[in-house]
Amino acid sequence: MFRNGRGDVAERPQRIAGRRRAPRLAAAAKAGDGRGPPAAPEVDIGALKDFIGFNLRLAQEVSFRAFARRTGLKHLRPGRFAALMVLRDNPNVTPGALGRAIARDKSSVTPLLQGLQRAGLIRRKRSTVDRRSVTLTLTAAGQRVLRDLIIHARDHDRDFDAIAGNDKARFVRILQQIADDFG
Repeated sequence: MFRNGRGDVAERPQRIAGRRRAPRLAAAAKAGDGRGPPAAPEVDIGALKDFIGFNLRLAQEVSFRAFARRTGLKHLRPGRFAALMVLRDNPNVTPGALGRAIARDKSSVTPLLQGLQRAGLIRRKRSTVDRRSVTLTLTAAGQRVLRDLIIHARDHDRDFDAIAGNDKARFVRILQQIADDFG
């Protein structure tokens, strides 16, 4: 059991007979107590349960959803927080450099930046060094939004600290190694 972003107590994904249930199916199966829809059949994810990449993806998706719930911004998209953090620490960075820093290619960083600009959180301006290029900075509104998100991110990360315990530094090093070796 752990506390989610709203302070509610929730269960971690279940393991049944050594097999991990898909998170949504675990919730649906519990709902079969007459208070919700009938229990969904369990799905065996088979060998996927032992693939690091699959488990990274599940953990990432769950983390993104939990962070969005915690902030109250249901439509908070992955990458926005990371982009705002990098822009705070690197004013006048180019879109390409930002994309590399947050592991996004041009096809995904462009719509991300367009959304941040439409929301009034970032400003694009012509580079003073290379007039063919643009640089990015946070607006005052972007700085305010980021300050709020950082508070939520620290709380969110403490939930992970509770799971990782004394192994956090080692776990982070492994994740960084995966990113470095496959990036």
